[in-house]
Amino acid sequence: MSPEKKTQQRKRPAPKQNRTAARLDREQVAAAGLRLLNETGLEGLTLRRIATELNVQAPALYWHFANKQALLDEMATRMTAELYDDTPDWPEDAGWEEGLTTHLRALRRTLLRYRDGAKVYSGTRLTNTRHGEGQERYLRRMVDAGFAPSAAARAFFVGYSYTVGFVVEEQGVHPMPGEQTPGFDLAERAERMAAYPLAAQIGADLFADWDTRFEEGLTVLVAGLRQTVLADGS
Repeated sequence: MSPEKKTQQRKRPAPKQNRTAARLDREQVAAAGLRLLNETGLEGLTLRRIATELNVQAPALYWHFANKQALLDEMATRMTAELYDDTPDWPEDAGWEEGLTTHLRALRRTLLRYRDGAKVYSGTRLTNTRHGEGQERYLRRMVDAGFAPSAAARAFFVGYSYTVGFVVEEQGVHPMPGEQTPGFDLAERAERMAAYPLAAQIGADLFADWDTRFEEGLTVLVAGLRQTVLADGS
């Protein structure tokens, strides 16, 4: 290679894609993913689609995220930050029941902000430790109320699992506020199920009035925890 060509090679600018990737950060990409989620749903959300939203080439995103699951982990981490911002403080004079159910209501509200929010959140690995602050407050209050940390953790896990599962089912019927998945019209369901009169009459109990049903579930949850996991505080 001639000296002239070597000089030209040394002066060549860094690849444009890497400069673009450096200007992005993980939170920007995750924020774009959450914005697009309400349009595309989980199945339609791709790194390529997000790259188009951010006006960059797809390799710029792979600079930060090896795959879609890594992106979902970051999106769930942002949702967790929203959750803690939206969760009211646990009043000093409130019992464990109020503290737990207040958090679970906030979790449901957070998940419902996003199409397929519960599916995105479920099974993800959070990418920072901010959630530790909320966990520590919860555990401290539960320990002060006489429960062992392990019992408090199991109680929360039961409540978390109930809430996420409930919202998965809720969003199956209403992906977003004001939307309804075809096939869940109650009158049509009753007609389809006419051969099974008892089953035909419970459509509203299964597929309507979600706020009331969630609160009913919280009541059952608290009563069950009181009699089982938290019965002896261990």
